[in-house]
Parts: sequence; structure tokens; C-alpha cells
Amino acid sequence: MKSRTDSRKFKTMSRRELLKLTPVIALGAFAIPQFQKPLLKGGLAFSDWISARLFRSGHLAPTFAAADLTPFEKFPINDCDVDDPGVDFDKWTLTVTGSVQKPGDYTLAQIEALPKVTQNTRHVCVEGWDVIGNFGGVLLSDFLKMIGADPTAHFVSVECADDYYESLDMATAMHPQSLLCYEMYGQPLTREHGAPLRLSIPTKVGYKQAKYVTDLKVSHVLERVGYWEDQGYSEFYGL
Repeated sequence: MKSRTDSRKFKTMSRRELLKLTPVIALGAFAIPQFQKPLLKGGLAFSDWISARLFRSGHLAPTFAAADLTPFEKFPINDCDVDDPGVDFDKWTLTVTGSVQKPGDYTLAQIEALPKVTQNTRHVCVEGWDVIGNFGGVLLSDFLKMIGADPTAHFVSVECADDYYESLDMATAMHPQSLLCYEMYGQPLTREHGAPLRLSIPTKVGYKQAKYVTDLKVSHVLERVGYWEDQGYSEFYGL
């Protein structure tokens, strides 16, 4: 008959061995096709949950000197469909809806009337490349204050002229480097880079930085997260 001491040792060893086997079990589960998608989805959701809770609203992304800038002509152009969706600049407005005190259509001149911010920050693409660019615009937080956004709302979502769409958690939207961007390198945005208005969010990966923005909504619940996120990409993807 085993002693109580031997029994305790056996239980302790069993727990240790199980902990050692956990990665092996997980890898084995990945080898089973029907388990792969749920495991990947669950892991991504857990990663987003952790990242959101570690996000520090006062922590700034690195900024750079003018000498560090990538030349404008070498700044890559990425899009989901076309380089130029044919926005009519003379008729363009930003349509604001949702949990705000002042919904309606805002002209570029109204947006540009807010204090201008310029910053040299890194743009990181999920494809593996990154560049340092000069971006000018207004703080998204200033615009949200101007339209009377509900401070208890959780999300800011945008829709774009090329049918792209994206969303930000409110902490990211209110971050002191998140811009409604209308300039690059001291010049108005080109059509290829998202004119007349795009997001510049240096704390996020590139696909969160939507171009050709036409609509902005403040909400407590998202109807859809983002063009790439709804295809399985990370919802948070902070840098």
C-alpha cells in the first residue's frame, strides 16, 4: 500500500507531467482539421483581449526627425480594390451619425478649422513592410469633441468611398496621435493615398488606417468590425 507521501508525490508529478504535455496536446489538436479554425479563432480573440487591456492611452508611438522620413515617392500605395475610387472633391462631406450631439455632414473646411497636428510616425503594414511618413490633420479626439460624441460609447467606425470599412475602440480613437489626416508631406493627400480624408493611427497596423473616408459613426455596439477583421484578421492589432 502506498503511503500518503507517495500519493502526494504522484499527484504533484502528474500535474507537472500534464503541464509539460499541454503544448503537445495543443499541437496535436491543430493537426486535426476540424479543430484548426476554432483554435486559431480563439487564440486570436484572446490575443486581442489581452492587447486591448494592455493598451495605454497615454503611451505614444515613436516619432522621427525629418531626416528619417521615407521619400514620398517611395511610400507604398495599398488599397482593397482600386487606387482611386473617383471621389468628387467638390461634393465630398464626412457624414456623422450615431451617438453624437451634432450629427450631419461636415465639409473638409470645417474639419481643417480645428487645430492642425503634424507628426512623423511609422506606418506598419501587415504584409511585412514599414515606412516613416509625415502626416498632417486634426486629432480625431478633437473632432469627436466637436461633434459631441458620447463619452461612454465604445467604438468609432468609418466607411469609405471604395467600400472599405474599419473600426476603432474608443481608447484608440481618443489617443493623442490618432489623426483625421488630410495631408502628407505638407501637401494635400493624393487620390492614391486616400484623399480627401483618411485615418492615420500610428499605434495600429496599416489596415486599421482607412482611406477615402466618407462616413463616421460613434456607437456602443459594432454592426461589423472591419474589412479584413471580418475575414479573420486581428480586431485590435496594436503596435
